[in-house]
Amino acid sequence: MDSAFEAEILADFLVEAGELVAGLGDQLLALEDAPKAPELLNAVFRAFHTVKGGAGFLAIDPMVTLCHRGEDLLNEARAGRVCLDAEYIDALLNTLDCLQQMLAALRAGDAVAPAPSALLDRLLVRRASTATSALPATAANATAASPAASPEHGAVSPGDAVEGEFESLLAMVGVDIKPTPASASDAIDDSEFEALLDELYGPGKVPGQVAQAPTAADSADAAPMTDAEFEALLDSFAGQPVQTAGAPTAATTPSGAGDAPSSSEAAARAGKPVGEASVTTRSAPPPAADTTIRVDTGRLDTLVNLIGELVLVRNRLAVLSADSSDERTERAVAELHRVADDLQLAVMRTRMLPIGKLFGRFPRIVRDISRQLGKQIELVLEGEDTDLDRNLVDALADPMVHLVRNAVDHGIETPEARLRVGKPATGTLRLMATQEGERIVIRVRDDGRGMDPEVLRSKALEKGLLNADQAERLSAAECFDLIFLAGFSTRQEVSDISGRGVGMDVVKTRVVELGGTLSIASEPGRGSEILVSLPLTLATLRALMVRISGRVYAIPMINVLEVFELDPRTVSRVDDRDVIAHRNRALPLRHLGAWLDPSRNASDAREPDVRGHVVVVHVGHRQLGCVVDQVIGRDEMVVKPLGRLLHGVPGVSGATITGDGRVALVLNVAQLPDTVAERDLVVAEVH
Repeated sequence: MDSAFEAEILADFLVEAGELVAGLGDQLLALEDAPKAPELLNAVFRAFHTVKGGAGFLAIDPMVTLCHRGEDLLNEARAGRVCLDAEYIDALLNTLDCLQQMLAALRAGDAVAPAPSALLDRLLVRRASTATSALPATAANATAASPAASPEHGAVSPGDAVEGEFESLLAMVGVDIKPTPASASDAIDDSEFEALLDELYGPGKVPGQVAQAPTAADSADAAPMTDAEFEALLDSFAGQPVQTAGAPTAATTPSGAGDAPSSSEAAARAGKPVGEASVTTRSAPPPAADTTIRVDTGRLDTLVNLIGELVLVRNRLAVLSADSSDERTERAVAELHRVADDLQLAVMRTRMLPIGKLFGRFPRIVRDISRQLGKQIELVLEGEDTDLDRNLVDALADPMVHLVRNAVDHGIETPEARLRVGKPATGTLRLMATQEGERIVIRVRDDGRGMDPEVLRSKALEKGLLNADQAERLSAAECFDLIFLAGFSTRQEVSDISGRGVGMDVVKTRVVELGGTLSIASEPGRGSEILVSLPLTLATLRALMVRISGRVYAIPMINVLEVFELDPRTVSRVDDRDVIAHRNRALPLRHLGAWLDPSRNASDAREPDVRGHVVVVHVGHRQLGCVVDQVIGRDEMVVKPLGRLLHGVPGVSGATITGDGRVALVLNVAQLPDTVAERDLVVAEVH
C-alpha cells in the first residue's frame, strides 16, 4: 500500500476513532443507569465494532484484541446473559482509557503497546464463567476448547465478523436473539433472518421481487434461496438495482444452468397470499448530500490569522481615508469595513465549538471521585450548546477539572453528614454556561457545606500568608479569594485528590492569562459558586483605547462598565487607599499612570488642576476605577502574543497595532491587584 495513502487512512481513522471513543464515555455512564437498554447496548457495541474494524484494516493488533474483548462482553449483555454492573462498567471505562492511550501513541508515531492482561481478564473472566454456567456441559466444554474463545487469541475470523454484522443488524431492528441451549453456535438461523426481513420491509414482503399466486407444488417444493437471489437481496439493502427473478443475465447465469426460480416461488417464500400479488418496486432514496467536511485545525488557524491581518489593514486604511474628502473613497472604505466584519464573523464561527465538548468529560470524573470518596453526587449540565472558541475549549480543560474536583472533594459532604443537617443524601453539582454579550460565563455551583470567611482568614494567618493587619482589613469576598493563593488549603489531611494547596492558584493564573476573570460567592451551609468569565474568542478584541503617560493602551471592553471624568476634589483617602464617591458607593481607584510609570506619583491625581478620566472595570463580582489621562475611543483589534522577553509581565496580556501604525499594549485588568496588600477592589456602601 502506498505510504501516503496509508498515512491518509490512518489520519481518518484517528479522527473517527477518537470521536467514537470520546462519545463512549457518556454512553457507558448512561448504560450504568440502564444496563438493559437495547439502544445503548447496540450503540456501544457498534462503536467498539467500528473501532475494531478500522484497527484491523490497519493491522493494529493490540487495539483489535482489546476491542474484541469489549465486544464479547457487550454481546453477552445484548443477549441477556450478563448484566453490566458497576464492575463491568469500570472495566469498560478503563478500556476506553487504554484505547485513548493507544490512539495517542498512533498520533505520536509510537508503537502501540498491548492492553494490560489484568484489564483483559476483567473483561473476560466473569463473563466466561457466567456464560458457560448457562450452557450445557458439552457446549461449555466445546466453547472452552475452541481457540477462538481462548483469552490468548485476539484474531477475529471472517465468519465471526459476518455473524457479528448480522447480529448488529438484528439488534438495530429490535429482533431478540435467543441462544438455543442445544448448541453453542452463534450462527443466525432462518427464522431470525426472516424476522429481520419482516422488520425491514413488513411481514411477507421482499424488496424488488414480483409476487404471484403460488401453486401447491411451488409451496411444497420451494427451493432454497440461491446465491444470486441472496446477493440481490443484499443489493436492495444498499440501494443497488435488483435483478428480478426470472430475468437472469449472462453474467450471472451460465449457459446450461437450471432455470431461475419463478416469481411465484419467490412469492411463496415471502409468504404472499394468493390474490394479493402485486409488483412492489422499492427504489432506494438518493443519497443525502454530504454537507460537512473535515478540515485540519491548522488551516483554520491560518485563516484566522489572515483575517486578523485584514482587520489591521482595514483599520489603517480607515485612518488614512479620514483626511480624504473624496466621497467615493469613503464609501469604498465603509464597504470594506462591512465586508471585513462579515468575513471575520464567519471565520470565527468556523472555529467555534459547543462547550459541551468540554463538559462531556466531567460525568466520568464526578463518578470516579464520588465513588472513591463514598459520596452521592448528581451532576447537572446546562448550556452545553453555548459556542466558544476552540482554543479556549482546549485551554480550559485543566482549570475546569481542578474546579470540579475541588467541588466534589471540598464542597459536597458525605451522605451521612448531609442527612444530619437536613439535606438530601445526594448532593448536586451544576455546571452552567451562558453567553453574556461578548463574554462566556461558566458557573460551577454546588449545594455543599460552603465556605466560612473567618476560617479562611485564620488559615491564612496560620500559614503566614497574611499579617494581622492585612487579615483584619479583608472583607468576606476577599477572604474567599484566599483560596487562589499558592500553598493555601483548608484540608487537614493530604490525599491524592486535594490538600496540597496547589491547583486553585494555577486555575486563576490560567484564566487570567486567557483574558478572563475568576470570582467566588459562598454561604456557609448552603454551598458555593465559582464564576469564570472569558472572552468569546482570543483572536480579536473590542477594546477601549486610552492614553497614559503619553502612550496608548487598550482595555478590553468586556471588562469596561462605564467611563466618567475625574474630579480631583472628590478623591479621598480611606485606609491608605484612594477612593472616589460614585453612585453612592466608595469606588477604589487604581492610578494606572503610577503603576505603568514609576516616576509618577499617585497623589498627583488629587491635585486640583489635574484632569483625567476614570474607567470603571469589573473583576468578577467587584469593581475598580482605573485612572487614565485620556480616553481615545473604542476600536476593534487583533491581539498578538508578547515575545519571549515580555511574556508573563503582570497586567499585560498582549499587544496590537493601532490604526496609525503604533504598537499598543493590551492591559489585563484582572492582574492589576497583584498582591493581597494591593487588593483595593472592595466596594463599600457610603453611609
